[in-house]
Amino acid sequence: MKTIEFTEISGIQVGSAEDREAATGCTVVLCEAGATAGVDVRGGAPGTRETDLLDPVNLVQKVHAILLAGGSAFGLDAASGVMQCLEERGIGFDVRVTRVPIVCGAVLFDLTIGDHRIRPDREMGYRACRNAGTTPLRQGSVGAGTGATVGKILGMDRAMKGGLGSYALEVEGLQVGALVAVNCLGDVWDPLVPEKLAGPLDQDGRTLGDTEEILIRSFAEKKDLFSGNTTIGVIATNAALTKAQATKLASMAQNGYARTMRPAHSLVDGDTIFALATGAVEADLNVVGLLAARAMERAVVAAVKNAEPLCGLKCYRDVR
Repeated sequence: MKTIEFTEISGIQVGSAEDREAATGCTVVLCEAGATAGVDVRGGAPGTRETDLLDPVNLVQKVHAILLAGGSAFGLDAASGVMQCLEERGIGFDVRVTRVPIVCGAVLFDLTIGDHRIRPDREMGYRACRNAGTTPLRQGSVGAGTGATVGKILGMDRAMKGGLGSYALEVEGLQVGALVAVNCLGDVWDPLVPEKLAGPLDQDGRTLGDTEEILIRSFAEKKDLFSGNTTIGVIATNAALTKAQATKLASMAQNGYARTMRPAHSLVDGDTIFALATGAVEADLNVVGLLAARAMERAVVAAVKNAEPLCGLKCYRDVR
């Protein structure tokens, strides 16, 4: 087994665009030839696009792009730019008069930092699509991870920067990778060490608090925790899967969230994972799923470790 770039997965391209002053952006995963797809939504406050068509009982069998974006529900507008870019290339579901690109997506809440009036829009989505390629990915405070934050239980003045991360593995021709924008309410851990990488800062600005302990102590308080949560990601593989299997793969990959984010899948998160399968090799779904969870775990860690300070928020390197 070896580590590869996410963009080395057969048939996959990735592009990002962002506005660092406004602290928002978007990232597009392209599969121009089409890929079988599934989705798993675990959080209680998701913002998504075209997820119903991924139900195995529905007609369309392949998608052409997955959009990850900031801007909360406003950011779904960026999918229109992705569609425009792909239609210009003649990519999409053939409806005779044109081809309709199938673009699924999910958004995270980043309106509380930067300029909330500026969100990923049609132009930014188009630009991200135009930027897509197979070069190694920029990680950290870029694309959909530009305005991502973590450790928000004590308010944004105690929060830290999240970001965009990726990680991929190859085993004798089977490729499985994860791309994720980490924007969770709670703490982020590297379970291999183990080490807490990020979380709510104490008053000294350097010590990390414990989100779960804070929640437990204040169980009787009905706090408004909707301060900008949701982690969104994509699993891509060159395995041959059905829509039902791709849906199960997305579900299995959620284990990577649970290993690294505490808590995960709360009512105020919209935690969502898409799965894309390009169909190049036959593989046991159990193996693909365990590799997906492992790749997602490492992608979450990479997102936080590569994050940069932005809008006055500290990052992982600031508290080491």
